[in-house]
Amino acid sequence: MLDPVTLKSFARSLGFVACGVTNLSPPPHSEALDHWLRMGYAGSMRYLHRQAKNRKNPSQILARAVRAVVTLDNYYYSSGAATTDQKRGTRARIARYALGRDYHLATGRRLNELAEFLRQNGAKIAKAFVDAGPVPERELAQRAGLGWIGKNTMLIHPGLGSFFFIGAVLTDLPIGVDLPFEADRCGSCTRCLDACPTAAFVAERVLDATRCISYLTIEHRGPIPEQFTGRLEGWGFGCDICNEVCPWNERFAQDSTIAEFRPRGDLSAAGPGFFDELTEEEFRERFGDTPLERAGLEGMRRNWKAAL
Repeated sequence: MLDPVTLKSFARSLGFVACGVTNLSPPPHSEALDHWLRMGYAGSMRYLHRQAKNRKNPSQILARAVRAVVTLDNYYYSSGAATTDQKRGTRARIARYALGRDYHLATGRRLNELAEFLRQNGAKIAKAFVDAGPVPERELAQRAGLGWIGKNTMLIHPGLGSFFFIGAVLTDLPIGVDLPFEADRCGSCTRCLDACPTAAFVAERVLDATRCISYLTIEHRGPIPEQFTGRLEGWGFGCDICNEVCPWNERFAQDSTIAEFRPRGDLSAAGPGFFDELTEEEFRERFGDTPLERAGLEGMRRNWKAAL
């Protein structure tokens, strides 16, 4: 049997800032997910409807898997375009997580190393997931003792904040599980809810994605609705506002040790026509291995103009 201490030590050697283990029993928020989908808060993200059954019962995701090894991967860098000292709305900004290499590549590579480590220690099944597939990452992370789900729907670790990616390796290895994180340490604070310029939070821990700047600049196709074009506050891809104002990030966010997440260049001074001047080939060459590739060149042209 693999010792959880040995497992967590290896995860840290790969650069993950935290690691926990939980079982694959149903999360306690199944009814909330059904209601959220019925209300249309997922917008055009129809894949969430298709994934709902497995998200409500993670044991169905991967046959014979019994555990989730959950990791946190810090992407925060204090430098970069998304800085709190900029006057909002005067420069285009990109969410911190998108300033470096795509996390599907950077985090995924090390998660696959963790999966291989499990196989070397007796697992017949070990499959890595990072923001892909029907995995309820935040619920599993909370149950693995890695933090609580805050009012802005982000997982918050008491010693790290929330600037991290959540990864999971599902495995058949019956590793000892961690105690869940039961406390809600948001208290009476509502900074994240109050700061959202598009009023995307319809209640505590309930996000209407169709009003969220991240959704509008990444998932949404077609023109950004007119009611939001003047409220992006300079965000050209994603949004960090509800993370930036969180006291747990103000106190505990520290620069990552993962070089792949280091900002490649400051686009904050790029004018409204910056992406108009790029060809598809130039865009792919510069941004093809970054999260900006998801929006594509046409999406970034739209976003940049709206942001500025």
